[in-house]
Amino acid sequence: MPQTIVVKIGTSSLTQPETSQLALSTIAALVENLSQLCQQGNKVVLVSSGAVGVGCARLGLKERPTTIALKQAVAAVGQGRLMRIYDDMFTTLAQPIAQVLLTRSTFGDRTSYLNAYNTFQELLRLGVIPIVNENDTVAVEELKFGDNDTLSALVASLIEADWLFLLTDVDRLYSADPRLDPDAKPITLVNRIAQLEELQVQTGDRGSQWGTGGMATKITAARIATSSGVRTAICDGRFPGNIQKILQGEALGTQFAAQPQTGNARKRWIAYGLVPSGKLYLDSGAVKAICQAGKSLLAAGITKISGEFQSQDSVQLCKEDGREFARGLVNYSSQELELIRGYHSEDIPNLLGYVGAETIVHRDNLFLTEF
Repeated sequence: MPQTIVVKIGTSSLTQPETSQLALSTIAALVENLSQLCQQGNKVVLVSSGAVGVGCARLGLKERPTTIALKQAVAAVGQGRLMRIYDDMFTTLAQPIAQVLLTRSTFGDRTSYLNAYNTFQELLRLGVIPIVNENDTVAVEELKFGDNDTLSALVASLIEADWLFLLTDVDRLYSADPRLDPDAKPITLVNRIAQLEELQVQTGDRGSQWGTGGMATKITAARIATSSGVRTAICDGRFPGNIQKILQGEALGTQFAAQPQTGNARKRWIAYGLVPSGKLYLDSGAVKAICQAGKSLLAAGITKISGEFQSQDSVQLCKEDGREFARGLVNYSSQELELIRGYHSEDIPNLLGYVGAETIVHRDNLFLTEF
C-alpha cells in the first residue's frame, strides 16, 4: 500500500567530516532509493540539511559561521549548489523535484500553514519530490526552527505522513554515546517517549562541527511526529537502502511507535505550528482532569505562571515538576491570569471587573503532547 514518507538527512551524513566536502556516493544512494520509493507509488518528501556546510566548502571556510549575517550569506551560496547536485542526480533517474524553503512563520500563521499544506499536496499528486530546507537567508533568530530535525517533524505532521526517517551518523539510538561509552546499550523500539526517561537515556549535543542537530533534537522531532500519528525511525544515513528495509518490516535503527490521534489538524497546528509564549504550571487534579477526563483547563488548577503572553497566544501546560504535557490557546493574558489563578470560575468577574471566559484553555483548543 503506498505511503507518505518524509526523509530527513543531516549535514553529518551529506558531507565528509574532515573536509565538509559533499559525500557524493551517499547522496547518489539516497537519490536512487527515494526515486525507487516514488516509482513504487509512495509520496516522498526530502528534508535536506547541508546548505551552510556546502557554502563553507565553496568559500573555503574552515569553521561553521557563528554570526547570523555570515550564516545567511553562506547558506545563500550553498543552497543553490546543493540543489543543482540534487537536480542533476534526480534528473538522471527521470524523477522531478522541487525546492521548498520554509520559515518558522510559515507554520505560525494559519493561512500560510494551509497554503503550505496545499502546495505539498499538489507537488506530491504530481509525483514530485519536494526538497525542503529552512530559508536561512531570511530567517531571524527568534523565529527559527533551530534544526532540520524539528523542521522535518513539523512537515511530517503538516502533510499527515505515515513515516518520518531521520538519517544521521549513528545506526540507532543508544542509552549513551557509543563513541564515548563502551557500555552503551542499543535501543530498537520506543513505544512512548517517556520510556527514554525511564531508561535514563543520555542525549548529547550535535555530532559534527558542520551540523546543528544532535540526538536530543531527534528525540524532540520523534515526540512531535509520533504525537501526530507519524511512525518515526532513526537510522544510519550512510545506508539509505535501510529505508526500504524498514518499510518492509526489518528491525533496523531505532523506531518510535506512532501514538493514537488525540486531535485534528487544527489542534496539531496549535501544538506545533505556533511558538509558545509562556508556561502554565498545574496541580495534579487539573492534570488528571485534562489527561484522563478530556476536560478544559480552569483557573483553579493553575499554581504558577511563566512568561508574558496575550489572550489567544499559545502556551505550554506543565506539571508541577516542570514537564510539559499539553499545549493550547489561552483565553486570558498573563497579567489577567496572575489575578485569577487558583480561584474558581465564578470568582473571575469580581476579580477582573468584567465577565470573561469560564475556561482558561478550552479543550477544543488543547493538544496533549506527552504520552
